[in-house]
Order: sequence, then C-alpha cells, then structure tokens
Amino acid sequence: MFYTYDDYLRAAQAIRQKTPLEPEFLLILGSGLGFLGDLAEGAAYIPYEEIPGFRASTAPGHKGRLVLGELCGKRVMIMQGRMHRYEGYEPAEVAFPVRVAKLLGARSMVVTNAAGILNTDFRIGELMLISDYLNLSQASPLAGPNIPAFGVRFPDVGVVFNKDYRALAREAAAEMGLALREGVYCNALGPQYESHAEIRAFRMLGGDAVGMSTVPESIAAAHCGIRTLGISLLCNYAAGLSDKPVTEQEVLEAAERAKPYFSKLVMEFLKKA
Repeated sequence: MFYTYDDYLRAAQAIRQKTPLEPEFLLILGSGLGFLGDLAEGAAYIPYEEIPGFRASTAPGHKGRLVLGELCGKRVMIMQGRMHRYEGYEPAEVAFPVRVAKLLGARSMVVTNAAGILNTDFRIGELMLISDYLNLSQASPLAGPNIPAFGVRFPDVGVVFNKDYRALAREAAAEMGLALREGVYCNALGPQYESHAEIRAFRMLGGDAVGMSTVPESIAAAHCGIRTLGISLLCNYAAGLSDKPVTEQEVLEAAERAKPYFSKLVMEFLKKA
C-alpha cells in the first residue's frame, strides 16, 4: 500500500474544511488516555471515516476520531484511537495520520502505549520513557516511493525519541513525585502475545518493554522532522516472566488504574514543551 503526496493533501484539506486550527502537537494516545481528547477546548471532532486515507480503528475503547482543539495551552491534534499492524494495515497506513499532521503544521508528537514488561527491575503500573526501539518486524512506513516533501530517501533515525523532550518529561515527573523508568521498546506485530522463546530473545537483544504499536508512527515522524516523546505504561509481565498467562483484561485494568497520573504527566509535559 503506497500513498502519493496528493493522498496526504486530500486528507489535510478534508480536515481544514472542518476547522482552521493548525496543530502544534499530534497526540497518539494508547489504552486509557483517549479521554484527554474530551478535555480539549474549542474542539472539532472528525470521525476517521470522513477523512480520505484514514483507516478504521478497531481496538477496544478506541473511538476512531480526530480531535482538534487546545489542551494545556497548546494547539493539538489528538487521535482517539490508533491503527495497528495487527488489524491488517500496512505500516504506511498506520503512519498516514503523522504525515497529515505534518501538513497541517504539527512539529511535535506525543505517542503513548500499553506495554508488557521485559526488564524485571520494572513494575506493573510504572511509566517508561522510550529512549530507543527495536523494530522486530523490520517493516517500515517509508518503504515504497519516497516523497521528498517529507524527507530524504535514506534517513538517519538513530535518535527517534527526542532527548530534550525526555528531559522535560523527567522534570514534570519529578515535580509530581512520580518515578519514571526509561528504556528500549520492542515492537512486535501481534495480535497474539509473544512466545516464551521470543521474550527470551527480546530480553537478550536489550529490550525493556514490548508492545504492538508506536514504532511505525515514530519512524514516519522522524523522517519528516517531527520531534517525538514516547511513553509506555507497563501493564503486565511479558509471557513467561510470571506464573499466569497474559490477558487483554489485565492490560485494560492496569490502564484504568494509571489514568490519573499518566494523563497528568502528559498534560504537565505539554505545559513545559
């Protein structure tokens, strides 16, 4: 699945017909944080099906709409529901909204997710700043014809997650009295949880947490010059690291418990950024 520059322009124009707001930040919110879109002031709500090129979001609890408004003094474009590779989408489809946000004016992104713990020093309910990633599928949203308006053919994405934004997040967390972990996020395809052998391999490769999202969007953001902050909510121990099987309910319950401090961290970061 390859998009042309005109595909992105059509999507951006469809959004501009709904609201003149030019977002500074794109927020892609994982499990438990979609409600932040309901807090945006002066917001326009646009279902994904009304935007050419956007795909449906089928994950539980994902509303499948864009919210454009103001949050914590910043103009934001919030995705209430993201696309995942496990839904059958190609990396370019998952990352499509990132490039549209770029055309609308976004220069920064906050991306969050729910993740399983690989590093056994970490605990359920903690938050982890993403310092780097392992793209275990090696699939890239940049595959196919390059669009020079977004970036070069062979970009250096050695540092995808902005170090200055991580410092601001740590500062915000310290003011809240909230401990933050930091580590490497492993992106697996899903939708099945990983095998015990895969988890052993990911740990040997240096992974600290594992999930099924975030990396395609972050690669696309780095390619087109969007600065990114990534945060994982550690919801469960990965397969084989505890004596019980991983379940979706466990993840959703952890996300619900973390909503107060996870959302506050994101908002405090926005105030500082």
